[in-house]
Amino acid sequence: MKLLSRSFSAVFIGLALASAAYAQDESLGDLSLPGISKYAPADRKVPLEGIDSGVLFLEARLTDDGAPLADGMVWRVFDAEVGPDGKLPLIAVAKGGGARIQLEPGNYLVHAAFGRAGATSRVTLTKETRRESLVLNAGGLKLEAALPDGSQVRRNKLTFDIFSRNGNTDDDQLILPDVPAGKVIRLNAGTYHVVSKYGTINAVTRADLRVEAGRTTEASLEHRAAQVTLNLVRGKNGFPLADTAWSVVAPSGDVIREDVNAISTMILLAGEYTIVAQNKDNIYQKNIEVLSGRDQTIRVEATEENRIKN
Repeated sequence: MKLLSRSFSAVFIGLALASAAYAQDESLGDLSLPGISKYAPADRKVPLEGIDSGVLFLEARLTDDGAPLADGMVWRVFDAEVGPDGKLPLIAVAKGGGARIQLEPGNYLVHAAFGRAGATSRVTLTKETRRESLVLNAGGLKLEAALPDGSQVRRNKLTFDIFSRNGNTDDDQLILPDVPAGKVIRLNAGTYHVVSKYGTINAVTRADLRVEAGRTTEASLEHRAAQVTLNLVRGKNGFPLADTAWSVVAPSGDVIREDVNAISTMILLAGEYTIVAQNKDNIYQKNIEVLSGRDQTIRVEATEENRIKN
């Protein structure tokens, strides 16, 4: 596994909050916000400029000494008092870098989200202008995978699951499933457990990776696997037989793949397997060895030698 880090850079750009941003953010879904368990949209109206209102300027940094972030932020402001429904009313939403939000004087909870990284601050606003700067203590994680010889895997068959690491592996929590290769994921600084899946069967590798504040950690995980294509043919130069039911059996005896197709293609972990092909009333089998990085087409010949006798 190879690791490489590089620094983030950002420049602050002040953004005025449009009135539409005071509505419920449709993308919230089941988003988990640190320090905020339940929330709901509120019916509060945006106060008119200069009438019993204060102005809150918001900015966020990855580290204490970092530059304010210029883009990628989502700001959410909640009333600090729980509503009749037991939820915190959502007052305002702003996106971009920094934000200028006009609010009635009062107590609020401000949540700053940068990808999956976030921070929450309690703010008391008067009629005076207030500036609030939140430190996210966050970085990035960019994931790739390669074969032992350094050659690239098929990226369209590669995904990553990212888990928060809580000490005991049984307590790990899935925070992002099916992350594509090469995408930078923004996370709070800390250790994460990453599961890389190549294909959908048994080519899986794992690693614990450390995300540092203000930096992007780039990691390449190693897969020992190859692509295998299965054909059932009559004779060495025969065409694949349609409606063939395939089973791939691991050394343990477990069936790890079943498919019905003339041509069946899959990614398999390096090792030995038994291939079983059924066409009509005849069942054939062949033992194969999958070598890491060696893609191959397996032709199972429909002969008496390969047929399983009843």
